[in-house]
Amino acid sequence: MIILDTHAWLWWANESTKLSSKANEIIQEADIIGIPAICCWEIAMLATKSRIELSMDVSDWIDLALNRPKIQLLPLTPKIAVKSTQLPSDFHGDPADRLIVATSMIHQSSLVSKDRKIQNWGHVEVIW
Repeated sequence: MIILDTHAWLWWANESTKLSSKANEIIQEADIIGIPAICCWEIAMLATKSRIELSMDVSDWIDLALNRPKIQLLPLTPKIAVKSTQLPSDFHGDPADRLIVATSMIHQSSLVSKDRKIQNWGHVEVIW
């Protein structure tokens, strides 16, 4: 399994050229593509704040994007919630990023992300 950060999921689902060729290749080869539940909230917030533009209602987009082959929605569990609060202090405070990284750590899976802060952090394997 690999796990997608919110932007990676958005770009992959929309077949955007913003997704790196390496990330796209890894996603295509994955047996399971994990989507942390917090990513649904992030997509909805970005759409509500007009920071992204979707071709349909955000609920419909999420439903379609979660129904793609090999996608598995990863619930926010108590273990993930607690882990997100116990990350080393050098990780930034964005709650969504903390939950995405904690999800990757709990599932012991690589994270597909362009986020430099996460890439430079060094405590999870990041693919981009």
